[in-house]
Amino acid sequence: MAVEERGFESGTDVLIRKVDGHLAAVRVGLHGPELELAERLAGCLRELVVSTAQASAADRGRVRAAVHFFVLRRESRGRLLSVRSLAAAQQVVNRVARQLGRPDLLVETRPERPAARTPGDVVVG
Repeated sequence: MAVEERGFESGTDVLIRKVDGHLAAVRVGLHGPELELAERLAGCLRELVVSTAQASAADRGRVRAAVHFFVLRRESRGRLLSVRSLAAAQQVVNRVARQLGRPDLLVETRPERPAARTPGDVVVG
């Protein structure tokens, strides 16, 4: 039993390290809404990895596939994910969250924030 439990833990650790390592890499080149989306996707994936550590092989496989899609998906020639790739990863992660009955983990796209106003700004409507 101890070996089996350790296998789950090491598999979980490996997937979380992949997510965290990839997020560290994209933090170098992404900013604003794109970085926020990548961070929310990573948070969702971490939670899915942990919550399915003792789940069926099929459920763990879904999560593993979503992690690999997030980590390996590249539609641009550079090292970093393009915004389009993040949107594709978002669709995959959300699909897995729905399949696992975790709508609380859905990653929604947030609209860009309006520019901050200063006290002297006049709003014309």
